[in-house]
Amino acid sequence: MNSLEEKIRELPPELQKEVEDFVEFLLDKRAKRKQKKLRMSWAGALEEFRNQYTSLKLQKKALEWWGD
Repeated sequence: MNSLEEKIRELPPELQKEVEDFVEFLLDKRAKRKQKKLRMSWAGALEEFRNQYTSLKLQKKALEWWGD
């Protein structure tokens, strides 16, 4: 079986350029996906209400506050 590089070399120049463009697109897409990390800046933000609400009530209250 031919390696990927060998297969690409067998293509005409215009198709080699298409392959190169596609690879660049995939690398770009992958890099952008890595940048979108989950932020946890909200963690612990409702800690002051821990003794006032159960976790379910706190979740409902947070949704109310978020909707305002």
